[in-house]
Order: sequence, then structure tokens, then C-alpha cells
Amino acid sequence: MPINGYLKEVKKRFSAGISTEHSYRSDLQVLLNSLVKGITVTNEPKRQKCGNRHHWEEWANDISKIANTHISRIKGILDNENNTKERKAFKEFADELRDDLNDSISDSEVVEMLAQHMITRPVFEALFSGYSFAQNNPVSKGMQMMLDLLHEHNIEKEADTLNEFYASVKLRASGIENAAGKQKIIVELYDKFFRGAFPKMTERLGIVYTPVEVVDFIIHSVDHLLQKEFGETLGSKGVHILDPFTGTGTFITRLLQSGLIKPEELAYKYKNEIHANEIVLLAYYIAAINIEAVYHSLSGKYSPFEGICLTDTFQLYEHEDLISHTFADNSTRRSKQKKLDIRVIIGNPPYSIGQDSQNDNNQNVAYHNLDERIRETYADRSTATNKKSLYDSYIRAIRWASDRVGKSGIVGFVSNAGFVEANTADGLRKALAEEYSNIFIFHLRGNQRTQGEMSRKEGGKIFGSGSRAPISINFFVKNPTSRETGKIYFYDIGDYLTREEKLEKISSLISVKSISSKNLWSEIIPDIHGDWLNQRDDSFNDYILLGDKKTNQLKLFSNFSLGVTTNRDAWCYNSSKDKVSNNMQDMIGFYNKEVIRFNKENNGKDIKQKEEFVNEFVNTDASKISWTRGLKQNLARGYKYKYESNSLITSIYRPFNKQWLYFNRTFNEMVLQMPRIFPNAEAHNIVICVTGVGARTFSTLITSNLPCLDNIEKGQCFPLYLYEAITEESEDSNLFSSTKENETNLFRRDAITDEGLSHFKETYPNDIITKEDIFYYVYGLFHSTDYRVRYADN
Repeated sequence: MPINGYLKEVKKRFSAGISTEHSYRSDLQVLLNSLVKGITVTNEPKRQKCGNRHHWEEWANDISKIANTHISRIKGILDNENNTKERKAFKEFADELRDDLNDSISDSEVVEMLAQHMITRPVFEALFSGYSFAQNNPVSKGMQMMLDLLHEHNIEKEADTLNEFYASVKLRASGIENAAGKQKIIVELYDKFFRGAFPKMTERLGIVYTPVEVVDFIIHSVDHLLQKEFGETLGSKGVHILDPFTGTGTFITRLLQSGLIKPEELAYKYKNEIHANEIVLLAYYIAAINIEAVYHSLSGKYSPFEGICLTDTFQLYEHEDLISHTFADNSTRRSKQKKLDIRVIIGNPPYSIGQDSQNDNNQNVAYHNLDERIRETYADRSTATNKKSLYDSYIRAIRWASDRVGKSGIVGFVSNAGFVEANTADGLRKALAEEYSNIFIFHLRGNQRTQGEMSRKEGGKIFGSGSRAPISINFFVKNPTSRETGKIYFYDIGDYLTREEKLEKISSLISVKSISSKNLWSEIIPDIHGDWLNQRDDSFNDYILLGDKKTNQLKLFSNFSLGVTTNRDAWCYNSSKDKVSNNMQDMIGFYNKEVIRFNKENNGKDIKQKEEFVNEFVNTDASKISWTRGLKQNLARGYKYKYESNSLITSIYRPFNKQWLYFNRTFNEMVLQMPRIFPNAEAHNIVICVTGVGARTFSTLITSNLPCLDNIEKGQCFPLYLYEAITEESEDSNLFSSTKENETNLFRRDAITDEGLSHFKETYPNDIITKEDIFYYVYGLFHSTDYRVRYADN
């Protein structure tokens, strides 16, 4: 902003009563600092608007570039073998961060955290100039100690270009003396700035901002349930409260502001019985200072919030702290929290199964003990084949919280609502019904992975663009004195409501107490399968199985398969045969060059060392290659490959959409049983494709081309024929040779089992029935309206 304009704005704010005398002086001080540093030359439209939240995303782009510059500088210092002091200090620093967070944190991520600290510390100083956050927060002090060691290398020389941004934040905050107003700015900064400046961290952790209406509903509901079940309140002494995924601290700040903790209870509660964890450095900083500011506004005095830890909540319970030097106070807080009897857990768990692409190098972390608990309580009791979704972060959070509250307590989460009715979550639902005395599910809908009228009925998304999944507010109550367990209550917010209408309804209800008083709960009686909603028709089990790979039960098809998953469709698929051929030749050529470069740089390392280094090494330029886990492993082993023209085959990519596919075990991540169904381009076959378990709707297609996995949603493919390699003992009238490019001889047999044919012949003894007849009968049955309606929930 030009100098004159800045002065006019400051004067206008003071004259209008928006600024206090104190903030008026602060504004003038910002102006003076700007003059001294010579950064006030700007008539640029973008910078004129810098105090406006709608333009903070523009700053995020600039700051992202500057952060990358900081990162490059720090890496350059650490890569220099002459900087022994800095390298030694960084190793100790990184090891302690891994101890406090988790072992998967790479050196690159540690460097990124340092860059985040460099850029964001002045933001907090601008917003909360009256607090001594930097001097009191243990993590901030630890970060600054490391950066002070690197300071002589002039790593911050780009930072002056951000002074205008910091000034804009300070200008925006000036005159806003109440905590609620500053919270609003923090939310805008977090939403507009953080996502743009550090997008990878946001994506991996499934970070979304929780609407205040939802937060307040959870807090008031937990207080009501505490009174009803245990005769206590959130302010009662001995009731320890934890937000394990605190984000920007909204749950704790709203708790402090709720009035549910009496004034005479507040100081003790704040100091001893309110706790929060956060893994993202920037969010941790925001949460800590946000909570401290709210407490200051309520109590009239500043006191550091000692209940917050920089930690990975899941990892915290995997092992004990081993290192406590740089972040000694943080480690002390962690150890103290682990010993407490936590009675209430509230929050918004992250939603994330894992990365979409290995090019992201952004995979979720595995937690041995927690995942083993999921396996033995949720996965082992599930009838689903693919149980990957049970390790989604929000389900991990439910498992972790269920164990953390022990035998008595309350968990209040807003989360993905997929667990309420997904087939893969049947084991989870069974376990919840056994572990908790009362369960309350307030379903907010918003599933935008639906289409048409169904999508419109789902209504608005509570988290806006932050999530396309259905959302629910869930309360899990463990009361050891309760006469019954597994009482499940369900309330659906309703059809066709916009996001704003949903939030207004949540706000008007205040808590679960209102839903109960208005008799709006529906009690759910789970069936034997663990279904809560849309319970299945058990007569479905009287029919012959279509296919089964786990048991020796009577079945129609001896084998079946999911469609091909390439994990690099942009390379392996194309409508043009020449284009897919050229793309694959280019990618394979680039891969082989990476093998040469990798071997040259890692000569002498063993295979384990090479595999650990791959993610740091590979060129992730998506215009050159699409990496997958398997291909990275092959790179580490030094495997090279040639382009194979006989791998080109026609595939059904999406419904009624044929494309050319490079069908190859190396460059398709999963081919599964497809080589036995479509072994090459000349092999004739027909498959019935049906949507997989957990799909949004049931549908079926038939095709004579090799199907992609998402030709039909997670489609399972049941073939007319299966192809086997000829052995010396094989004698079959259907022998044929493949093309000259593929010299493997094959023979073909029916995929329908002999037992399946006998089953039909016994049922219809007077009819002549062939295996091919059964194949087409199955396809016809899948189109029967009566069949589809009767067994929709199966």
C-alpha cells in the first residue's frame, strides 16, 4: 500500500473507533518500520489488497516459493561436508523430532519444518504482539536454537520481501482486541495461506477446518452426556479432556469460551486438565497461541498453555521417548499426558487412507501396535476382502480413542460417516456395539461421491471443499455401570439441505439433549452381520455362490478377478495406439536412465540402504514418469526394461469406452488374474463385470475386452473362459498357439465349474443346459429388477 494510503487507512480506523489508542500506535510503528526498511514502494494492485483475506492465497504462492528457497539453502548447508558442526546439530535435532513425532519423518520434512518456522513466527508476533509465545513455547525455542546455528549462513535474506505480508496481518489484527475476532483471522490465514503455502502436508494428513457450529454441538453434547451418565461436567475436577488432533485449537478455545467451565474452575482446568496434540508445526503454533489468547481474554492474565504437545498422537503410544534434549519440555509434556486418566476425547480426526500417487512421496505412516489392534478387533471380524479402508486415519482415531478412554469415558468425534454403512466396516460396527454402552450417530449426509438425485438429496458438504465424504457427529459412551451395552441411536439431518441450512440446524439443536427431548433418535438393532442401516436379506445366502477364493463351498466360477490397475493410466492408456506406444517408450527410456543414475550414486550400498534412499532420489516430474511402489523397488534392484510391442491390447477403460492399453506386469501395478483371462491380444474371451463390494450402487456390464479396474466401480470380472499354459501332460482339443511375438502355448477351458453345472441340471432335470447357458443366465439375472431391489443391501 502506498504511504499516503496507509496513513489514511490508519487514521480512518482510529476515527471510526475501530482501532484503540494502543493499536493506532502499533499501526504507526508498522508504517515507521516499513519506511526504515524501504519496502513501501508499491502501487501494485496485488499488494494494495494484501490485507484482504481473499488475496492471502496470492501471498501463499509467493511464500511457497520463498519457503522452497529457504529449504534449498538449508539443504545446501547440510550437504556441505565442511559444515560438521551444523550437520551434527541437525542430526541430533532431526532424531529428536522423529522421537517426538514418528520415525518416518525424513530429513527433507525436518528442513521444511524449519522453513515453516522461519516464515510463520513473524505472523504470530504480528497477531499477538503482547504475548511472549516465542520465549515460552518449547517447540518454538527448539526450532529457533537450530536456526540460530544456521544464521551465519544468511539463510533468511529473502525474508525481508515478506515484511509487507506481515504488516498486512498486523494491520488486519489491529483494533481487534477480542479473542473471537483474532480467531477468525487465524482461521482465514490457516485456510487461505496454509493450504497454498504447504499443500503436501495438508493433503497427507487430511486437514480440514471444523465449523464452529459442529465444535459447539460436540462440546455441549459431551457435557450433557457426562452429567447424564456420570453426574459430572466438563469443569469437574478429575475430568481430563484431550483433543488429540487439535488443528488450530478450535475445540479447546470453544471449550474455554463455552461457559461450561465455571470461572472458579477455569484456572485449574486450564493448567492441569485440558490437553491437546498436533503433528503439523504451523497448526501447533496457531493452536498454542490461539488457546493462550482466549484464556488471557477470559482470565485477564497471560499464561502459557502447557497442555499442548507437538506430537503424532498415534505414534505417542507406540514407544517411550528416547531423546529429550532440544525439545525437553515437549517430551516432558508428552510423558505426563500418557500417564493421565483421560476421560473425554473430542475432536476432528484426519481423513486419509494414503497417497494417490507414488510421485507424491507422501505416503501415510504405519503404526504397528495401533494397526495390530485394528486387525484383531475390526479387520478379523470383517467379511470384506479388501480391508485397506479400515486403516484410514479416522478409523485409526476411533480405535485409538476407544483404547485410550479405558473402561470409562466419552469420545466425541466429527468424522467421515462411511463406517456407519460401508460393507468393509462390518467388523468395526460389531466391535463398537460390544465396547460401548451407548452410541449416538448424528448423520450430516453430504456424500458427493454420489450422482444425480441421490447427490442432491445428500445436500451440502459440512466441510465445504475439504471433504466429499458423508459426515457424521459421533458420541461413544463407555459406562461400566450401565445395565445394557451396544445401544445405538441414529438421527439423520434430512434431505436436500444446503451446508448453511445444516449448520443452522446443528446450532439450533445445541446438543444431543435437544434431539432426545424431541424424540428424534431412531434406535438401531444391529443384525448378525453388523449392519446398522440397510440391513441385508438373509435369503440371499441360500443361493449358490458366484465365486469364492477362501473356502471350498459350491460355486459357479472357478476364478475371477478385479480389473487391471496400472497406477499410471496417463502413460498406459490412450485412444491412439501410436500415442500409447510412444508414451511408454519414452517413460521406459526415462526409467532406465534413472536406474543408471541411481546405480552411479549409490554404488556400494546394500539393497536395504538403496530402498531407503529411493524416495529421496527419484525424479518425480509427472511429465517424465509415474512412479509406483513396485517400480521404485525395481529401480533399487537395478532392473532395466525394454519396450514390448506385444503388450498392446484393446481394453475397456470406462463403460462403452475402448482404449489401447500397455498390458504388462512391470508397468501395470496389479494385473491380478487377468493374464489367465486375457493372456494376449488374440485370445478371445467374454467377462461379466459387476461392481465391487462397497460400491455406491450395483451395476453390471459384459465385455469382450480386457477391463480396467474402474471400467465399473472396483469391478470384479467373471469370465466365460480361462487360459492355462500347456504342460507336457496337457491334452486338450482346444489347443492353439499364440502369435509369434509370444511363444507361450495356451489351452482354454470353461470358467464355470462342473459342480455349478451339476447344480443347475439337478434343478432343471428336463432341460439341456451348458456352461455357456449358465454364463448368460447369470448376466440376465443381474438385470432383473426383482433381484436388484430384493437384494440391494446384500
